[in-house]
Amino acid sequence: MKDSTKRVHNLMIVDESGSMMVIREQAFSGMNETLQTVRAMQEKYPDQQQFVTLLTFDSGHTTWHYDNTPASQTKDLGKDAYSPGGCTPLYDAIGKGISKVNAQIEEGDHVLVTIITDGEENSSREWTLQMVRTMIEKLKKQGWTFTLIGTDNLDVESMAHSFAIDEHLKFAQTAAGTSAMFARERRSRERFNCCVAEEAVMPKGSFFDEN
Repeated sequence: MKDSTKRVHNLMIVDESGSMMVIREQAFSGMNETLQTVRAMQEKYPDQQQFVTLLTFDSGHTTWHYDNTPASQTKDLGKDAYSPGGCTPLYDAIGKGISKVNAQIEEGDHVLVTIITDGEENSSREWTLQMVRTMIEKLKKQGWTFTLIGTDNLDVESMAHSFAIDEHLKFAQTAAGTSAMFARERRSRERFNCCVAEEAVMPKGSFFDEN
């Protein structure tokens, strides 16, 4: 008998470079609220199996807070888990994150990739834009959903286009703007899981659409 459990992988890649310090509290709270949402989705849809891979990064480190961890085994991050500093090796962080999850998934799995940054690439050593874009284009053909969320000092739409990412969201780099962004992302994540449950497809470019 075929296993009817739907596996959903939640990959979150969050910028921990120095300029994120101005919204540190809101970014930290937002990550924990997202983890809470994933756990809530696990409870709401018992026939789904939710996994979490969460990494934060700057030019000095990549921290894997969770690595293909069942949602039920995750806890909120501790206060010292997020301490912005350093530069922004964005290509390396995306490349490492999607490569790791790609090696862990099985055929038919659902993957939602969330990238949050307030800066452009400035310090990658292993991955180039072309390498990341090629990988994203390949994984989109396998049904992966990629979202890019950036601050209002960036041309987020152009950045997303350069990565071949269809779903993008811009937010004000303020306490209120960051909190509102995470709330909108969580609502979108809930709709995504509803579509998985109903075996429906979210139209391209509509991930953050609340109309």
